[in-house]
Amino acid sequence: MLRRAMVILALGVVWVCRAQGQTRLPAKWEELTAEEFRQAIGKAKETCLLPFGILEKHGPHLPLGTDLLNVRYVTEHAVEQEYAVIFPEYYFGQIAEARHEPGTVAYNAEMQMKLLQATTDEMGRNGCRKVIIVNGHGGNENLLPYFAQSQLDAPHDYVVYVQWGHEATKKVGAEKEGPDWHAGETETSNMLVTHPNLTHMDRAKDESGADQKRVRLPENVYTGIWWYARFPNHYSGDGSRATKEQGEEDLQAWISTVVRAIRAVKADEESLKLQYEFYGKTRKPVETVH
Repeated sequence: MLRRAMVILALGVVWVCRAQGQTRLPAKWEELTAEEFRQAIGKAKETCLLPFGILEKHGPHLPLGTDLLNVRYVTEHAVEQEYAVIFPEYYFGQIAEARHEPGTVAYNAEMQMKLLQATTDEMGRNGCRKVIIVNGHGGNENLLPYFAQSQLDAPHDYVVYVQWGHEATKKVGAEKEGPDWHAGETETSNMLVTHPNLTHMDRAKDESGADQKRVRLPENVYTGIWWYARFPNHYSGDGSRATKEQGEEDLQAWISTVVRAIRAVKADEESLKLQYEFYGKTRKPVETVH
């Protein structure tokens, strides 16, 4: 009798484990089966993430895909706390200023907009009524808000949200010397956590990340060559100052920011309604009543 009870208990444990395994959905779009995708969209409340990176030089010591690798790491950890579906690797952004560096993949502006629109349209067609573009590349910070604004040009049955940046962290007692914008202390610290095997600290001093200050203009005057004028090596800061501890602190802040964004977007019931209302009024603006 005791042996029979133990067998029944063991079978029950196996059944529970299998059942739990079956209910645990992957978050990555490419890892879901077609039926799992249907379930995932429901579980995510129609919320999908588009982690946006780039392929460009990152100083002499970091891989070309640093932005893509880091933003994927962040989103994958964020959905462990608040589930959403993650779109596959996307790196078709603005990086004209690095076209002179080997390995950079730079699409023209028209292609960037068309491809991004086609991508979010396909996400929307597949049930993503809420598309959050999580930006991991500084060069996209003008492109993405413009893209979101351009969604008002024509009706869409989904909403595009853009999330970038997070509260900056700083090592206690450490003052940074000069800019730390690209492949410098912060970004290198992050890579020491996300992909230490691709981070070559011994090369971080091989080139200068100092501001060359070759063009001097007022802060409110912009020219496209500004980045190349200041950082011709496509390196801003000093990666040799990076630490894993700083990376862990910075990444946790970034992950928490993305989690808050996902929760806020899931709770947003107004944006799509207002979009529909707006589209309706644009057809006959002279009849708009305030």
